Amino acid sequence: MGQLHHFTYGAITPIFAFAMSFLGCLLGLVSTARARASTDTRRRAWLLVLAAWAIGGTGIWVMHFMAMVGFSVSGSPLRYDVPITIASFFIAVVTVGVGLFIVGLGKRSMWKVLVGGPITGVSVAFMHYTGMAAMRINGSFEYDTTLYLTSYAIAVVAATVALWFTVVVRGIPATIAAAAVMGVAVCGMHYTGMAAMHVHLADTLDTVPGVDVNWFLAPIVLFVLVVVIALASAVMAVPSEREQAEADAVRAKIAAGQVLQSGGPVFGGSTATSGSLAGDNSTSGNATLPPHPNGGGKAAQAFAARAANGIADARRQRGR
Repeated sequence: MGQLHHFTYGAITPIFAFAMSFLGCLLGLVSTARARASTDTRRRAWLLVLAAWAIGGTGIWVMHFMAMVGFSVSGSPLRYDVPITIASFFIAVVTVGVGLFIVGLGKRSMWKVLVGGPITGVSVAFMHYTGMAAMRINGSFEYDTTLYLTSYAIAVVAATVALWFTVVVRGIPATIAAAAVMGVAVCGMHYTGMAAMHVHLADTLDTVPGVDVNWFLAPIVLFVLVVVIALASAVMAVPSEREQAEADAVRAKIAAGQVLQSGGPVFGGSTATSGSLAGDNSTSGNATLPPHPNGGGKAAQAFAARAANGIADARRQRGR
């Protein structure tokens, strides 16, 4: 039986693996939050696809191979089958995407999380073991059944919690904390699966096919950069839930001011009440305005005051 080394380069590989998992999960949660705030179905679907690439591609798959940089087997070279490795990447992205679309489209509910979580978790663990199946050594691998099943259980719980986070998490501090928890869970699933592995080396030394794990480093770096740039662009282009609420509040106030300008009732008030508001030369609610310099009329002043009050209300809501 050969000896396995999970930390060939010390603590640097697990630290980088966690950093990649944290970054991917953070970007995915931010993108999911933006999708949740979007009212456009196409834009929401596109943001969920980006979130799947971030969580499945960076948070899980990239984390896996960063950790594998520190994995070695004494007495045998270690190589990877490229097609199977690429297949493991698409398994991670597609299955996480399935879970995100289950909870992210339509009306949000807990049963969607309870359905999507186990589906995604089992698929993510399957991705891990697909990546392990891509390894080639001068021998064979086997797994401890208890730890093997434990890794699946961790993956299911982690995926369910991750999908739950995408539904309930609000605010930057909560999002960062959720990404850290997800990163720990993904790394825990990975190293539990690695601890379940045992190797049996062959008696004769044969040529091991495949490529070295370092062959994947350049594509991984490029992939992470593309995901970060794409998600940063999406985040800047789509308002958050708080920004959307502020914009809705301002639009509501402006719409009410337009009714006032046309002489109609405002906020359920009568025409007479609107007229009395228009008759005030300087005030409307809490806003004070000077007479209109171009003689635009008292109704226009009242309309502008309503708009100013809307902006002030939105700012007070943001400060809470």
